[in-house]
Amino acid sequence: MINGRPYRQVGDVPAGRGKGSGIICVADHASNHVPAGIDLGIDRKLLDDHIALDIGVDGLADRIARRHGFPAHIATVSRLVVDLHRNEDDPSVVPSESDGQLIPGNIGADIEGRLAKFHRPYHAALADFIDRHQPRLILALHSFTPALATEGELRPWEVGLLYNRDDSAAMHAIRMFREQHLSVGDNEPYSGKDLNATMDRHAEAAGIPYLTIEVRQDQIANEAGQARWAALIADVAGRVLLALDGQ
Repeated sequence: MINGRPYRQVGDVPAGRGKGSGIICVADHASNHVPAGIDLGIDRKLLDDHIALDIGVDGLADRIARRHGFPAHIATVSRLVVDLHRNEDDPSVVPSESDGQLIPGNIGADIEGRLAKFHRPYHAALADFIDRHQPRLILALHSFTPALATEGELRPWEVGLLYNRDDSAAMHAIRMFREQHLSVGDNEPYSGKDLNATMDRHAEAAGIPYLTIEVRQDQIANEAGQARWAALIADVAGRVLLALDGQ
């Protein structure tokens, strides 16, 4: 966490300094940090596993903000502490199990306390961030493991686009990524019709087009991969915005 906050913001601008690129980034699962005073009761090596964070996304979001000019709002607390990409009343907002791993320290946890300390401040700050920037497109950045331990089946997509009701941006991006000869999932490896809490709240409810982008973790596990995908995503996002503006 940064100065006690469950988020950090990169490339932010003071109010009144202009709207910049028209695109911002959000990364709900970018950190594996467990704040002092919280004991999850798990082997610490699991904090480097996909159950604790979206591997590679912190570096990806940071590079997109610093190198490509899309300001980013990035989580600084692990999804095992509180899942910022879940609604407050979702039973998995403080998960007791993830991909077959029991999280014993979350059984009987003070859920209200974690919501008050982490979840609500994160989303309040994101709402303010969006209000300052007035984006015309939001990028929600995630990554997915090549195979779940509980299923074992390989996930072949290099990148996936998720959406709920508003697919206006996603359909353009799916086409553009496929033009790069990539294997692209359409509402894969998860469906945005089931898991879309942050974009439902901050994008669809406000009528802002968005791209929820899931990159396979082996693609962005190192800096070279993050640089490649940051450039790809920035290019596609810019062209999607042009397409939306032209509609």
